[in-house]
Amino acid sequence: MAKILFINPIIRQNDKPRHIPYGLSQLVAIAVRDGHMVQVFDANAWRPTDGEIKEVLASDTWDVIATGGLITTYGFIKKTVRLAREVCPGSLIVAGGGFITPIPYDVMKFLPEIDLGVIGEAYQTFPDLLRRFDKGHKDWEHVDGIIYRDKGGVMHLTKERPLFEDIDSLPFPAWHLFPTDVYFRNSSLLLSEEAMLARRHVGLVASYGCPYKCKFCFHLGLSGELKISGPDDNRQVEITQRRYIRHHSPAYVVNLVKYARDEFGVDFVSFLDENFAILAKSSKWFDEFTRLWMEAGLQPRCVKEKTSHNPDTCNGVHWGTTAHAAVVDMDMLKHFKSLGCAHLDYGLESFSDDILKSIGKGSSEKQNENAVIMSMKAGVRPIPNQIIGFPEESFESILANIRAWERLGIQAYPFLATPYPGSEWYFTFKDRILEQYDGDLEAFLLDLGDATKITAVISKNFNAVELLGLRELMVNRDVKRIKEYEKIKRSSQ
Repeated sequence: MAKILFINPIIRQNDKPRHIPYGLSQLVAIAVRDGHMVQVFDANAWRPTDGEIKEVLASDTWDVIATGGLITTYGFIKKTVRLAREVCPGSLIVAGGGFITPIPYDVMKFLPEIDLGVIGEAYQTFPDLLRRFDKGHKDWEHVDGIIYRDKGGVMHLTKERPLFEDIDSLPFPAWHLFPTDVYFRNSSLLLSEEAMLARRHVGLVASYGCPYKCKFCFHLGLSGELKISGPDDNRQVEITQRRYIRHHSPAYVVNLVKYARDEFGVDFVSFLDENFAILAKSSKWFDEFTRLWMEAGLQPRCVKEKTSHNPDTCNGVHWGTTAHAAVVDMDMLKHFKSLGCAHLDYGLESFSDDILKSIGKGSSEKQNENAVIMSMKAGVRPIPNQIIGFPEESFESILANIRAWERLGIQAYPFLATPYPGSEWYFTFKDRILEQYDGDLEAFLLDLGDATKITAVISKNFNAVELLGLRELMVNRDVKRIKEYEKIKRSSQ
């Protein structure tokens, strides 16, 4: 059996470690289930120095060193695999996740230390390659869903691997192998009263994928949209319009939440689905989920007794999740509230119909407004995520957002439209991205953060300085100065 070191990269350097990694903790659980010797180095929790990373790498003889994450972790992964190759020259270095899936050849070129990359979902691929490794096989061409280097250093992308169907057979995350005390100390989330008062929070997944086709969202193969095509000697990753959504059974989800409460004392859960409300549209699924949730005693006492939330006396589990404005209705929201839902994270993006249509959001300004109003009436706090800097962004769309904020009495601090690799816009605007980074794609990858900072601008009407300034004027409701600048800009054209 292989001796494996899993490395969880730093997610957001300027924020506290708040979320135990769900996907990685599942892969760890799979490796343990299959009999491998496993150690987890959670750099996101510990925030180590380079010297401390090297000490961990040198602490044992690792057969496999596995890491991965979203593209925002690229900088840390780049440093880590370099140190891993330096300290552990004989280890197989495996990387996976969103940072490599949509652009495998580029990442393998930039990070020569990586021996093998997992493309798309890893639930079947990672244990498959470990089985071959244990048997001494290095014929990676027979493992679907990977990119690897042959002995001559030539990169090869193997055939597409179908999505894993039997997701209820997945083991529960191996949270016990992660420094949960670090994450639990930072459980408070500024999203709702119950989330702010949370003492032990975890995130988990009830479904995989999203049926929508927003142009700004990155696609990482979890919705069946990933396709590997082309001849054997020149396969390419293609992002298609196909969608296939998988969901756990209600029993699996409820049992996982109950396990989190009983074993770890969890009092707040974030459902990390792309769109949890889609599940609620299925009355058969949600009715069964409700019955099992109540039977398991997961309904919070304060909800049951209709009293104010007090973390000292409230048992059960509060939760928050994501929703699409075009999906929710009042009955659903009241139902959510009755089960302990504290907040819904809405990707509203904009209150301009022109913008919503241009980005393929599948909702309207009116639906966005109704979702906010209904949520408040149902006692569920809406989190109105928004973005500016879309290709078709205009003064009118910016002012439309401010007018909606005023009507609804809400405040938002918009993210900035970022063409992440894996999004439709990355491929559409790649030439423009490279122009802004002097043709250096890796410089762009290293610059990517969590969309709160400016990176590559794809707006047709505004540059980086203008977007940053307009965002501040929006937040301060300074319509007067926005209109003044509009006159100045138009007069110079």
